[in-house]
Amino acid sequence: MIRPALACFAALFMGMQARAETVYVKAGQLVDVEAGRVLPKSCITIIDSRITIGRCARPPKGARVVDWQRYTVLPGLIDLHTHLADVGQGADIAEPIKRDAAETAFIGARNAYDTLMAGFTSVRDVGSFRAFGDVRLRDAIDKGLVPGPRMAVVGAYITIAGGGGEINGLPAGAVPPEMRAGVSSTPAEVTRNAEALFNGGADFLKLIATGAVLAIGTEPGQLELTEDQMRAAVAVATAHGSYATAHAHGAEGIKAAIRAGVRSIEHASLIDEEGLALAKAQGVWLVMDIFNGDYIDEVGTREGWPAEYLRKNRETTDVQRQMFRRGVEMGVPIAFGTDSGVYPHGLNARQFAYMVHHGMTPMQAIQSATRDAAKVMMREQDVGAIAVGRFGDLIAVEGDPSRDIRTLERVKGVIKGGQLVR
Repeated sequence: MIRPALACFAALFMGMQARAETVYVKAGQLVDVEAGRVLPKSCITIIDSRITIGRCARPPKGARVVDWQRYTVLPGLIDLHTHLADVGQGADIAEPIKRDAAETAFIGARNAYDTLMAGFTSVRDVGSFRAFGDVRLRDAIDKGLVPGPRMAVVGAYITIAGGGGEINGLPAGAVPPEMRAGVSSTPAEVTRNAEALFNGGADFLKLIATGAVLAIGTEPGQLELTEDQMRAAVAVATAHGSYATAHAHGAEGIKAAIRAGVRSIEHASLIDEEGLALAKAQGVWLVMDIFNGDYIDEVGTREGWPAEYLRKNRETTDVQRQMFRRGVEMGVPIAFGTDSGVYPHGLNARQFAYMVHHGMTPMQAIQSATRDAAKVMMREQDVGAIAVGRFGDLIAVEGDPSRDIRTLERVKGVIKGGQLVR
């Protein structure tokens, strides 16, 4: 006998295998993220996965009609900082090497499913320890083998030996080579590793510019990759028509990464006024995960995460939120990213309330996870808004998120590429 949860998963799997149908969606309200306003009764027609008509008319012959007149409809949400293709954070620093590639793949598939069901139809997956596990998950989703969001992936971290992108604190030789694919000590090595990542299927690059909170033996304020090394990575990304993003907590590492030409800064926890001004002047996006500090402190303390993790989290959480507010005041470009995997996947939308509490309007927070996130990904022609020509990625919520941002934590319906998946 098939359990109900498995039956639902099987039905979703079969639906995603089918050819995209024509879908006609009736919306009670619609959030126009480009104009920053909520429109009354609206309709959207999706044919072969893309939006063709954005107004109410007679449904096309044979179209599937989705009645969301009770709901407010938004573009599918985008999280720019996820870790779907890995085991997630916990007390055991050796956990990633205790799971083999097959088990990690199943974990990634479940993470992708939970993320899609939460209304996030696109993500940037910014690193998994086992090289190219994220590429395999992205491709499986694109082929319809498993349900999940559209993914842009990095293949592996570009990091120094023993840096914030390494599994540290274990005996020498314990970490297998496939978990050290991006370790680099010179600009030439960065260039070789970056080329290998693109050749292996990466969409963009992730540089570990400073130490990390959730890594043994590194400090968030410490510069790790040099500016020259990061510049070498940016040159490779540019040659591939792509870009690099930098994990950077410390102020000097942030500024070095911006000068090197990265497109976005992840975390930006200890950024200073000069760094904010530089990011604004250069048009570099900040992706600040201001939700998960509370999760790490509460759950990490209860579950016995390493004391070093908890100490560094306390040292960065409040200042990160203060600088987020200051960045909003200054008009620095800020987009939505949560570091999912630190907390359980599917809870991504909890960050919206933090962004509003720390200075954004609800509409700005919505735009950060739709219109603006699509720009960061260089995919604004495909996702990020309900507009003709874009993918038919829609979500439905009760109430008006421009008034109560927490409605985004309770998604009632999800359409991805014209397929009703929730």
